Amino acid sequence: MFQIRVKVSNPADRSRSFEEDFWVDTGALYSFIPEGRLREIGIVPLRTRDFIFADGRRDRRSLGEAVLSIPQLDESLTCPVIFAPADSLYLLGATALENFGVQADPTSQQLKPIIAVIGGFLASA
Repeated sequence: MFQIRVKVSNPADRSRSFEEDFWVDTGALYSFIPEGRLREIGIVPLRTRDFIFADGRRDRRSLGEAVLSIPQLDESLTCPVIFAPADSLYLLGATALENFGVQADPTSQQLKPIIAVIGGFLASA
């Protein structure tokens, strides 16, 4: 695992934002952000999801949407984010990595572009 700088913004008012170092975690489906930080910039929950944590604990957490900006990629996209407990790490999950079209390269500790596959056999016909 390695860290990258991410700016998190409210999709309705991008002036409401913060920057933080996130752990790139390909084992996490969604990005994980302490709920207090999300609420500070006005992001509200849209629904809930059930989760199993790496240590086996189960929990039901709120899910919302935030604009994630990654300076290394010079790109910003709206991504689903989980309202994590207050003492949680900031995690950039697989959904965000897919949205940005990148993969984690642990050797160089960089995000590297991937070529996206669209559809399968029927889409190419």
